Amino acid sequence: MAVAMSPYITGCLVIGLLLLTVSWGSQWINRLPLSYAIIYLILGVILGPYGVGLINLQPGSEVLEHFTELVVIVSLYGCGLRINRSLKASHWRLTVRLVVWLMPLSILAVAAVGHWLLSLSWAAALLLGAILSPTDPVLASDVQLNHPKDQSKLRFGLTSEGGLNDALAFPFVYFGLHWIHDPDLSHWLRQWVLIDLLWAIAAAIVVGFGVAKSVVWLNHQAQTTKGLSEEMADLVALGVIFLTYGLTELINGYGFLAVFVAGMVVRIHGFYPEQQQSQLRFITQIEKLLEVGAILLLGSLLRLEQISEFGLEAIILAAFLLLLIRPLGTWICTAGTRIHSSTRLLSGWFGIRGIGSLYYLSYAVSEGLPGPIIAELRWVTYLTVIISIVIHGITATPLVNWHERQLGKHQPESS
Repeated sequence: MAVAMSPYITGCLVIGLLLLTVSWGSQWINRLPLSYAIIYLILGVILGPYGVGLINLQPGSEVLEHFTELVVIVSLYGCGLRINRSLKASHWRLTVRLVVWLMPLSILAVAAVGHWLLSLSWAAALLLGAILSPTDPVLASDVQLNHPKDQSKLRFGLTSEGGLNDALAFPFVYFGLHWIHDPDLSHWLRQWVLIDLLWAIAAAIVVGFGVAKSVVWLNHQAQTTKGLSEEMADLVALGVIFLTYGLTELINGYGFLAVFVAGMVVRIHGFYPEQQQSQLRFITQIEKLLEVGAILLLGSLLRLEQISEFGLEAIILAAFLLLLIRPLGTWICTAGTRIHSSTRLLSGWFGIRGIGSLYYLSYAVSEGLPGPIIAELRWVTYLTVIISIVIHGITATPLVNWHERQLGKHQPESS
């Protein structure tokens, strides 16, 4: 008697086999010039409509918006936990230049390319620049801080930049959305400055700091009175993430920034060292699982018709962003510092675009973008992210190894 197998059960079997294959083949994969994100992207295509058809997510689905939102908030908390420097200004010179100087410069440069070469309106082009402004802390694991004693200026700069600019892209996204809906800046610019810029950032910092400090104190009380098992202590991390994010969004602050701040506070002022390391391992494992899901979904979204229609635009924009705007902008913004030239070069190269851009795109679409520009922004963003995943995934390991040879294993680097 033939047994009909539901698509759900078939999907479970296929995904299980694929994950086991990737896990067992990890030693072989690690010898290839490929990141795991590239593998997941290929698997996503296989599981999508052009493969076995197990994932049939439509572009613009709310599932993508909420799933990428979850990925980003977990990864930002993880970034905060990885920050192993004090708030001393000299430690943050590279980060400040990458976030305060380079990020707005990149948004404006992408907007110029979008307007003059892709024929977008200035408002839509600026929104595209804002969507593509965050560098990705999820996909940049190969160039992130790996352990508390990691003193690499490159890894610290890219980790802290990824945490901050993923959070601080929101004001620019709002600016683009306001401009699209109302071309007269005088109607909304003051509100944007007071609410979307000043209030939302300040609220995020206050809530992130307050929640983290409160939870740290309560955690110490629980540890000294009753004690917490390692499993329950790990769940405290998820409690901090969701409580911080929810409270901040409730008062119209930037939840992404608040979660990053909370992670930093926990790292600097927080739990016992063993509990911190346990939480970081726990969050890292969740990040990896969420990364698999997000990249599988992205691969399954690819459509040949849209690739043929918007592929050239995406290649043009990605070439300018990844090969010119980011590297040249980083070199200019770090001029006059004593940062090693190889650190400056690789900080410019590793501007990985990924999950954050997918979230901001989905959010912008959900806010009611005009129909004619949705498809162009969507597919240029999707394809730019895919191009970034591929080229950065291929180059990450060899370039980081080259960088470490340039510096020498124990040679300190000046700020």
